[in-house]
Amino acid sequence: MSLLKPFSKLPGLNSANILLVESKEEFQQSLADALVQETSFTVNVRLAKSLPLPMENEESRPRIDLVVFIIDLTSGLSFQSTEASLKCLDPGYFLGKVCFMVINARNAAAPIERLDAVRKLAASLHCPLLFTEDQTPDGVTNATERLLTILKVAAGFVPMATALYLSNLTRSTVSSDIDQPSFD
Repeated sequence: MSLLKPFSKLPGLNSANILLVESKEEFQQSLADALVQETSFTVNVRLAKSLPLPMENEESRPRIDLVVFIIDLTSGLSFQSTEASLKCLDPGYFLGKVCFMVINARNAAAPIERLDAVRKLAASLHCPLLFTEDQTPDGVTNATERLLTILKVAAGFVPMATALYLSNLTRSTVSSDIDQPSFD
């Protein structure tokens, strides 16, 4: 198994690379299409169902500036795939270059325990946790804008701001009463 390393390659000129990881690929493509519409800089989107990435094209693969794990709360496989994929990332990615995006949080079929597990995971890794609506065009647009803000900082396009600083501002925190049942 090869670790994906954040600083093993040089950045591209006026371009940023984002890796979207989702086991089902339902929301992934619509989000990718919206991300590449950015006009102030070039956004290259890579799609993966899980990590590790294949070894055969490792030399031609660009540096990944931001890794986004898309977690569908109605699917237990989605969360398990994310947990397994995290082991394939170099620890340097957790310095502001990993983000979790949750879809279907409002769905009645989504167990509260899975939501709590995702919140704990994001808090333990000090990563941003974004909730988005994946069924509407406005939800995709909102998710795109939020990801582009994080991507600009992670790729170094925002002067005087680092990905680690942004991560500290946007990270998920879990209160001490997380073990209590939610929404009672």
